Amino acid sequence: MSTEVNSQPPIAWRYCGSQIKLWRSEAGVGRDALAKETGYDCEYVKSMENGRRRPTLRLLQIADQVCGARGKLVAAQEYLKPEPFPARSQEYMAIEADAIGLSCYEPLLIPGLLQTEEYARALIGGSCPPLDDETVEERVAARLRRQDALSRRVSVLFGFVIYEAALRTEVGGREVMRTQLKHLQEAGRRRNVSVQVLPIGRCTGVALAGPIVLLETPDHDTLAYVEGPEVSVLHAAPDKVSALNQRHAMIRVHALSIEESAEFIGRVAEEL
Repeated sequence: MSTEVNSQPPIAWRYCGSQIKLWRSEAGVGRDALAKETGYDCEYVKSMENGRRRPTLRLLQIADQVCGARGKLVAAQEYLKPEPFPARSQEYMAIEADAIGLSCYEPLLIPGLLQTEEYARALIGGSCPPLDDETVEERVAARLRRQDALSRRVSVLFGFVIYEAALRTEVGGREVMRTQLKHLQEAGRRRNVSVQVLPIGRCTGVALAGPIVLLETPDHDTLAYVEGPEVSVLHAAPDKVSALNQRHAMIRVHALSIEESAEFIGRVAEEL
């Protein structure tokens, strides 16, 4: 199994936008008039009608009123709520929720399961193109909910190897990063969680090849997940999983021990 999902506006946006346009046309309401009523720029309304942007509750409410839709447009709001995860990672999230073992290597960022709220908000809020505030908040909340697994599923082993560069990248500023590093140390004290650091200069060629997540399913199959800026791939083919497993093993061999890693993280925090 190998999955690639390209980002595009959700079909609910496009359908809802077309419905607004149909109701508006049938009622004889021009786009300029609707824009004036909502206080939005005409091009902004056009983007929502064409499904390039998520129709706002304000637009739905006013369009419903001026077009005489009698609640039919406002009812669409329930289907326009932001997705808690990007479409390309939803399959992975479902498998992660049931996994009985997880091993992760991250070269540039703190793994999502170990992020503080402030770090996650700075990261998600800095997406390009920008996300609206509601989507940012929903995705931050979803990321924090995922982390419940660390304390709730105590029989599941979570192993994390983090490249030194991720510790020194000041996402959100120094204070946010200092708090994040202390959080890493605390997470590493859990009985079912291990946090290791791969120092810069070790295993360089493999270390810079990108992140890896290895998952063991309840059926004891192993899946591998790799993620890039635009494409995420979930692998089940034995040859591909084996290659990624070997790469992860090589990285872990060169990483500091759990005790050394905790001390290393503490030193980086003091240097900020």
